[in-house]
Amino acid sequence: QVQLVESGGGAVQPGGSLRLSCAASGFTLESSGILWFRPAPGKEREGVSCITGSDGSTYQAGSVKGRFTISRDKALNTVYLDMSALKPEDSGVYYCAGAGPLGTTTLKAMCFMATAKRTIHENFNFWGQGTQVTVSS
Repeated sequence: QVQLVESGGGAVQPGGSLRLSCAASGFTLESSGILWFRPAPGKEREGVSCITGSDGSTYQAGSVKGRFTISRDKALNTVYLDMSALKPEDSGVYYCAGAGPLGTTTLKAMCFMATAKRTIHENFNFWGQGTQVTVSS
């Protein structure tokens, strides 16, 4: 029943912008965490941005800090990733993953590990099909 659906990807030139959406069903953002991740060199998963639904705390990987912004809309049960100043190395399939319901402290730690340490906890166990982002000239 739990489902996450990503949308908003596309092809853009370097320096361009995109807004990705992650629509959640089967669970609410409250008491949950949502992580955006993408492939990295060596097929490693890189957590790029994370948000806790309860208090809206946000976390970003160093590679995207200052360029990507994550936000949530509780009414629509949707999380957004606003990407700007896109670079070719940002290309890839972007997925959103959900974790919860869990306590806020736990979710904050999980978001930190996923974005700062590139360690995605197994509790981020629901994700969608992804949306393709291609940045090229």
